Amino acid sequence: MKFLWSTLVVNNIEEAVKFYTEAVGLKEARRMKTPQGTEIVFLGEGETQVELMESMEKKHINMGSDISLGFSVDSVDAKIAELKGNGIAIHSGPFQPAPYVKFFYVLDPDGLKIQFVEQIH
Repeated sequence: MKFLWSTLVVNNIEEAVKFYTEAVGLKEARRMKTPQGTEIVFLGEGETQVELMESMEKKHINMGSDISLGFSVDSVDAKIAELKGNGIAIHSGPFQPAPYVKFFYVLDPDGLKIQFVEQIH
């Protein structure tokens, strides 16, 4: 069995796509609109993707504070500098709970925690 994607229902699809393409670095893979008006965008090139969905019916999205998506980076320090340079605030961290891992969090436009992780070899 393969894990295909995580679905995130978002308030504003264009704002979310901009964040995940520019801040996270995911590429838009495909986009579609259902007959009911729900817009869906899949992001990512690998085996697992992020699916963003903006529903015309749901008006307020609550992501919850105990969920995060983690993405690998070569350097936590370089990613922090890049994000700050683009006006994206650091939510928390950086943390280094073990000698081989360092990470920090930002929030996406809907308040979901996004974790950037440097795995030190």
